[in-house]
Amino acid sequence: MNKSDSERLATGLKELGLQENNDLESSDVIVLNTCVVRQSAEDTATGLLGKLKKIKRVKPEIVVAVMGCMVGPTSKTLSQRFPHVDAWARPQEFEKILEPVSQFVDNDISGCAPVLIPDKPKVTTFIPIIHGCDKFCSFCIIPYRRGREKSRAISEIFEETRLLVDRGVKEVTLLGQNVDSYGHDLNPQSDLADLFYSIHEIEGLERIRFLTSHPNDMSIKIIEAIRDLPKVCESINLPFQAGDNEILKVMRRGYSREEYFDKINLIRETIPNVSMTTDLIIGFPSETESQFYKSVEVLEKVRFDKVHASIYSERPGTIASRKHEDNISVEEKKRRLQVILSLQEKICSENNLRFQDQDLEVLVEGEKNGKLFGRSRLDKLVYLEGDKNIIGQLIMVKILQSTPWSLYGSIDSKIQSDFINVY
Repeated sequence: MNKSDSERLATGLKELGLQENNDLESSDVIVLNTCVVRQSAEDTATGLLGKLKKIKRVKPEIVVAVMGCMVGPTSKTLSQRFPHVDAWARPQEFEKILEPVSQFVDNDISGCAPVLIPDKPKVTTFIPIIHGCDKFCSFCIIPYRRGREKSRAISEIFEETRLLVDRGVKEVTLLGQNVDSYGHDLNPQSDLADLFYSIHEIEGLERIRFLTSHPNDMSIKIIEAIRDLPKVCESINLPFQAGDNEILKVMRRGYSREEYFDKINLIRETIPNVSMTTDLIIGFPSETESQFYKSVEVLEKVRFDKVHASIYSERPGTIASRKHEDNISVEEKKRRLQVILSLQEKICSENNLRFQDQDLEVLVEGEKNGKLFGRSRLDKLVYLEGDKNIIGQLIMVKILQSTPWSLYGSIDSKIQSDFINVY
């Protein structure tokens, strides 16, 4: 979500006549986009603000702005701590930065705000469809910083998607803190499946992805739409966060371990070839060794294609920080994390081994370290040899080698010819 916000603000700044610059000291405008899911991320941001204060002291005419989740409903306290910051903007409040910058460059935007859709997007891009979150999990600061859920209209998202496709985009990822909750606040009420069906009709759009889901809002209608719509990729991120029911209850996740397994079974029965990823928090306050191994059991049973595992860190302002002491040592958390990482590496190795000697449809996204790379429909990272002119194309790739984290393949000219003819 933050990456998408940065791309959109950068588009607006370019329309005001600015060019991107990677050197802080020589910049005229510096925007810090913040993520504060973890306290360490906010600490990093405040440390950088200290560096920007020194730059501003030497060059007082520069514009310094801060956006993202660090900025809450009021910026008064932040303004007092960091008086050298010229503009504070919550997520998507782009005008609070564009307005002072427009004055700085003497380019009045009143009545004619810049269009914040990238003019030269990558072949894959992000589209925010719902902002905020209503879940209030005990460990999470996001609802307090990004606010309550607010969905964008289907017609608005459709037009933005169509414009991006006209500019070369082949794949979109629909974003939300809780993307499956999309449309519940619209009138008339809609949902994510309705949005899938709408943008699926856009000519030239090849793939649709979405992030991030909540087990309680992953409805059968959404699951069946993934199954029935060819452009929607069979890849689902469904965080379980903890494998023990008591920990889930304290986390305020709203489902049990058994209900989570039921949802996984429903998804796999409906979409047999689905790729499943998840999020897991390790070392939540008072999590015992046996409770931790309930999470290990979930990994062993579900055999996810990817696990985003993070160590719990106390987040001031959350329910957990007020009610539960962070009483598990860092050393113990790191030990448990290593258990998870070792197990998941083994599972990923076994999962990816089945793709060897298979032909996969890959959307080539770019080049890295001398090799082209792209992703399969199941969100598998694939590296291959080839000419740069195939970047942006759907290519059939024969997988020759697999590792826990990626696949390696080559283009089979006969397969490619047949694929193009059929496609």
